[in-house]
Amino acid sequence: MRVDSRLLDLLVCPICKGSLQYDRDAQELICPRDKLAYPVRDGIPLMLVDLARDLTAAEPPVAGPRADTGVAA
Repeated sequence: MRVDSRLLDLLVCPICKGSLQYDRDAQELICPRDKLAYPVRDGIPLMLVDLARDLTAAEPPVAGPRADTGVAA
């Protein structure tokens, strides 16, 4: 199901009031500033912070030095 493009032009992030990007494949509205994805169900954007998916939690950890060296004290 598609979201009306006129509706997309009016919607903003409920937290920062910034513009949103529509991910048609994932059926989500993305706020790049707050790194949140709001679901779209049956063509209706669900703009509740409690329903938003945290995009930073989905990112893989950055490789770097580990604090745990595996050596027992």
